[in-house]
Amino acid sequence: MLSEKSPRIVLVDDLRAFVDGRVAQVARTSAAGVQALERHRGERLDELWLDHDLGGDDTIWPVVEVLEQAAFEERPFDIGVVYIHSANPVGAMKVMQALRRWGYHVRSAAGSPQVGYLAEAD
Repeated sequence: MLSEKSPRIVLVDDLRAFVDGRVAQVARTSAAGVQALERHRGERLDELWLDHDLGGDDTIWPVVEVLEQAAFEERPFDIGVVYIHSANPVGAMKVMQALRRWGYHVRSAAGSPQVGYLAEAD
């Protein structure tokens, strides 16, 4: 159980995890990512980490659409920083543009040493 002072972090990535062992809620599909966002509705998320390609035909776009819709309805999610850590530069740029358009604070984290392919990743 997280203490109130623990940062709230959600990572949406089909293969990677945080290499430093930080506590985060991990979603491996876009559907799980949407569910993770909904669980935190009304709470501050300190960080949201998004990968573009989530295996097979799955991408991050359903998650992005939930974020966009919330902002369109003037109820944006309270997120400190959205990090886009995708190895897909075109997809990452489109996600960054879409979310910035709606006022989310977005940073590129492509190639970040904070996320990596771990054998023990779910």
